[in-house]
Amino acid sequence: MHKLVRSARFAVKTLRQTSLCARTITTTPFPEFADLSQLKSHDDLHKFSLENPEQFWGRLALSRLQWDEEFQSVLNCELEKGEIDWFLGGKLNASVNCVDRHLATRGDQLALIWERDEPGTEEYVTYRELSEMVGQIANVLRNSGVKKGGRVAIYLPMAPITVATMLACARIGAVHSVVFAGFSAEALASRIQDAEVETVVTADQGVRGGRIIPLKQAVDAAVAQCPSVKRVFVYQRTGADVPMGPKDIPLEKAMSGESTECAPVSLASEDTLFMLYTSGSTGKPKGIAHSIAGYLLYVATTFKHVFDYQPGERFGCVADIGWITGHSYALYGPLCCGATTLLFESSPIYPNPGRYWEMVQRLQLNHIYLAPTSLRLLLKAGDSWVNKYDLSSLRTLGCVGEPLNHEAWDWYYEVVGQKRCDVIDTWWQTETGGICISPRPSSPGAHIEPGMPMRPFFGIKPVLVDEKNEEVNGEDVEGALCLGSLWPGMARTIYGDHQRYIETYLKPCPGLYYTGDGAHRHKGGNYQITGRMDDVVNVTGHRLGTAELEDIMDTHPDVAESAVVGFPHDIKGEGIFAFVVLKEGVKHSHDDIAQALRAAVKQGIASYAQPDFILFTNGLPWTRSGKIMRRILRKIASNQADELGDVSTLADPSVVEGIVKGYKALHSASK
Repeated sequence: MHKLVRSARFAVKTLRQTSLCARTITTTPFPEFADLSQLKSHDDLHKFSLENPEQFWGRLALSRLQWDEEFQSVLNCELEKGEIDWFLGGKLNASVNCVDRHLATRGDQLALIWERDEPGTEEYVTYRELSEMVGQIANVLRNSGVKKGGRVAIYLPMAPITVATMLACARIGAVHSVVFAGFSAEALASRIQDAEVETVVTADQGVRGGRIIPLKQAVDAAVAQCPSVKRVFVYQRTGADVPMGPKDIPLEKAMSGESTECAPVSLASEDTLFMLYTSGSTGKPKGIAHSIAGYLLYVATTFKHVFDYQPGERFGCVADIGWITGHSYALYGPLCCGATTLLFESSPIYPNPGRYWEMVQRLQLNHIYLAPTSLRLLLKAGDSWVNKYDLSSLRTLGCVGEPLNHEAWDWYYEVVGQKRCDVIDTWWQTETGGICISPRPSSPGAHIEPGMPMRPFFGIKPVLVDEKNEEVNGEDVEGALCLGSLWPGMARTIYGDHQRYIETYLKPCPGLYYTGDGAHRHKGGNYQITGRMDDVVNVTGHRLGTAELEDIMDTHPDVAESAVVGFPHDIKGEGIFAFVVLKEGVKHSHDDIAQALRAAVKQGIASYAQPDFILFTNGLPWTRSGKIMRRILRKIASNQADELGDVSTLADPSVVEGIVKGYKALHSASK
């Protein structure tokens, strides 16, 4: 079994000399390696990055980040203890790397395009304007008692003030914890309590899809449960008259009295940049912590090369800043590269399903990065909403989230991209920090296979492992997806519970990073994600990935999307329950479609894989981060609808009521 690299050291003096030399003699995408004549191809460079991680990442770190003090060693690791350190001895500041260093050459260039909720009301922020905003907020925080290492909870809408607040935290060494501004007061309170937050930054209200979101009201309810909170800054998004208590401070008023200049704190490479909560198998959210230098280098490098970003282009990541995709590819990756990046406040179907495509035309976006959830939703609405707009500015079509099924991939490529744009289907996690598997970068002209991320990024070594924790070699094989290398962007710990970090990611497959996802390695070495390892059903001893079943059913011309879960079965051990959403205007009967779906599964996998039950519903319980909350579907399929628990964090909690009602009708009819 391949093991993670245990430790590596490399002389910084040598790194600096070779890196500077390389930059003077080439303009290739990786000028840092122009002096190494043995690197003749993409495959050569990928192999080099795995065999020589200290040289590969060390050269990039010196070339692509601005340091206050250069690092003395590239990598030190005691894997069993979960101690993974990159660029030790180095000091830097993330806000300097994302803003200050661009001012001399890009001060008047657009940094942010704020796509407000109402189409056509966008606002633009230059790097110089962003710098001034960051400086003022940083001074407000510092003068209010926020210190290095202090946690700041950010509960704000998608707006420039949110980006500036995150960078202001980074400037003074505070750790930001962004909570999606749609989570309930209870969810917010649990995250504040876990991180022992003293400072909260929020807004009077949020706006999304034409609806008003009472952010301050939620904060008030949360703070009432959190005695650690000392101060709450309130930004005026809508100007609504909201109650202001003794802890509340109007943010704009506080900023108006502060200088736009704030001296940045020089921070150690392994100091924590931010923490971000993600769901855990125990139900308790995990505060995933990322360090400054490694994370910043990794997201900047992946942003540049996965999407082939070129200076002057406009990058459109539509993810909310409350999720890791928004952190990495709406903020830190683009800004570290001096790019122009989008902040999308609205909904993909507001005021109609043409919102994304009208926005692309109006803003002349060159890249769009979205979730399969929204893609399938827009596919369901039909081609006309795409065809009415000029999308010729687009160059790459990115996707992140659940595995992208073939039909959605084809539609994205043929209808949206007009068969001329690369579809960049990416796989990564909150814990990995940035993209780990994607079709690009790759050798010139390399083919892209539909429905799979395909190729590991530089420095990433996928390893498939079977149930005995033994490596699965060869091609056309499946297993648990692990990573057999170290990369700078990986999370360092779970806040306040490092042992949980070790047990979740490092213990399941000793010597490897355990992702929790399954994968299929196809011929040619291309990887397809088969879904979470806990998204597996075991029918008469046969293990089936739910994503595989869903992919087959989603190819039916009447199906918009589907979700499969297992349920207890007296004979087979576990049965298969499929929840299916149909496209609009379907003419076939439910019985005919169900029969066709079972036949397709029988043909595509085997007869034992056919769903026992198929429930047609108007929607699925998607979280706001773009994932199906499968525990809800499992409960419903197991006739435990009275034990669903909290559903307030769903994008549309009302969907659950319809599913439960449909299940009861199906259950009665089957008796």
